Amino acid sequence: MSTTFDELWSGLHPIGRNRAGGGYRRFSWTPADAEARAWFTAEARARGLRVETDRNGNLWAWWGEPAPGAVVTGSHLDSVPDGGPFDGPLGVAGALAAVDLLKERGFTPSRPIAVTVFVEEEGARFGVPCLGSRLLTGAIAPERARGLADADGVTWASAAARAGVDPERIGADPERLALIGTFVELHIEQGRALAGLDAPVGVAGAVWPHGRWRLDFTGQADHAGTTRLADRNDPMLPFAETVLAARSGAEAYDAVATIGRVQVTPNGTNAIPSRVRAWLDARAPEDVTLRALVEHVNEVARRSSVQHGVALASYQESLTPIVKFQTDLRDRVAAIVGGARPAPVLATGAGHDAGVLAAAVPTAMLFVRNPTGVSHAPEESAERADVHAGVVALADVLADLAGTG
Repeated sequence: MSTTFDELWSGLHPIGRNRAGGGYRRFSWTPADAEARAWFTAEARARGLRVETDRNGNLWAWWGEPAPGAVVTGSHLDSVPDGGPFDGPLGVAGALAAVDLLKERGFTPSRPIAVTVFVEEEGARFGVPCLGSRLLTGAIAPERARGLADADGVTWASAAARAGVDPERIGADPERLALIGTFVELHIEQGRALAGLDAPVGVAGAVWPHGRWRLDFTGQADHAGTTRLADRNDPMLPFAETVLAARSGAEAYDAVATIGRVQVTPNGTNAIPSRVRAWLDARAPEDVTLRALVEHVNEVARRSSVQHGVALASYQESLTPIVKFQTDLRDRVAAIVGGARPAPVLATGAGHDAGVLAAAVPTAMLFVRNPTGVSHAPEESAERADVHAGVVALADVLADLAGTG
């Protein structure tokens, strides 16, 4: 098994990597994404799996004929800008390695097993995370997805069409969804909860509610050297207060909030901006707390915009309510992974395709220990032994769920 995973990883690891900074830029429907998808297709076919692309661009590799009750595993291959190596790819390469391990054991599933790759999980190019699983489950309208655009104005519809996906066919896919008996996602832990525990693998108990909001501050462009302070309508000022409000609000509500993406127009050193566009990412332990946090940030933005003579428009781009994974399946998986001492059960503030699918099908997640807790950055890491333990844990769970032959 170790050799199997390591060989898989050596083929995937270089794809889409920024040699200068060490991070990854695998954005949906780009050459790097196409190369990663080709890697998956080749590796799956080499294992005798039948590969297909669904109407939303998600990849499926089947061990056995597709049928209701299938046990599905997998993750995603796209990344955030300059992301780490494990977020997503670990669950894909680990799933293929788990299939190999089951075959080495002589296991014959009594129900089909599928490995899937969901498209645009990070939302790094088109703004909405978990887009492939949202489309599959009907959590986003196809007309909205088709109109999503990247920073260059390229729409999801046009990019998908160039990649061979018919944008007119995207949307809810109840027939495919009905095939999934259980979905299990293997993922790097995005945090340090397992770091102090004698357990290389944990099990997800819940996903915090989370969402993304866009705030457009529109003022008046002018000369930085000749315009008196009293005569300015500078959108950078309410924007700055909003950033501070996100931090103070997160502290007050025991939550997290981040403004990590900003567009300034015209973006000149000696020019007062005409517009500042910013994106808020907010997450909290409960839905009501998240709503209160976002309202706090929006209220500060509104009040400061009025004070500085700036127009404000705020848009909710995505929202995922709290996900509490089924207790019986969670406990079953924890017992399989941990044996006599069930694996630790963790809550997470990170969003996942498993969190979207949990509203429609029985779903579970496995987390592989992350010694530093760093994620969405080149320094994201996991020990080789822990990764291999994650593959074994996934194989054991798949064997239990798919039954004995």
